[in-house]
Amino acid sequence: MATKTPLPKQPKNSSQQRFLIAVSIVLAAGLLVAGYALFTSPIGVTMITGLNWLFSANSTQLWWYVTRSAGVVAYLLLWFSTAWGLAIPSKFISPILSQEFSFDFHEFISLLTIGFVLLHVSVLMIDRYLPYSIWQVLVPFLSTYRPIWVGLGVISFYLIVLVTITFYMRNRIGMKAFRSIHWLSFVAYLGVTLHGIYGGTDSPLVAMQLLYRGTALVVIFLTVYWLVQKLQKKMSSGGTASAQVKPKQYKYSKNVSLRR
Repeated sequence: MATKTPLPKQPKNSSQQRFLIAVSIVLAAGLLVAGYALFTSPIGVTMITGLNWLFSANSTQLWWYVTRSAGVVAYLLLWFSTAWGLAIPSKFISPILSQEFSFDFHEFISLLTIGFVLLHVSVLMIDRYLPYSIWQVLVPFLSTYRPIWVGLGVISFYLIVLVTITFYMRNRIGMKAFRSIHWLSFVAYLGVTLHGIYGGTDSPLVAMQLLYRGTALVVIFLTVYWLVQKLQKKMSSGGTASAQVKPKQYKYSKNVSLRR
């Protein structure tokens, strides 16, 4: 019978893992506070003046380019994470990489995606070309610029965060719930793709159209391939189970006479 490939178990020392996560959060918060203190100090003002002189950082369009670049990188990372997640059960990378590394790398790509999305939306709040408020960034459909497609991107971001959090909650919620929630990654990828196509200012470019269509075709191919594999396994397991059922055998006594 076909068996499901088990996911790698989490480390037994969960308290140590929680401690490392807490330390990472504290360090990240400390870096943010230190960065804010540095840039508001006289030294920081001098540094900002030098950056403006070197790179024209006070240009109106500069931060718009930064947020668009971060958005494109975040989309590519999300696509790569989705494709990688489909390649794991399809056994594309099993001969090359171990299963444990594949899942850890999948988790790392998801975290990296969230980082670039945060950069994408944070720059929008300091951009002077098309500034956003904190509520327009956090609450869907409040944007004055293409509210439907921007709101769809906000919802997709929340789904990405939800799916990523479940990596650390597998033992608590169970594998069945983990797999069910993980299906939302497809919804998030579709939402981000629509957000980029209809909400991005650079989507009319030929390069961006090729990017969206090419990546979508890869995801569709991997999805169909995975579904066909799953159907074949289900059919083969059903055939094996039916073959194992032996027909009932009847024993006849030699003393029984057969009548014509």
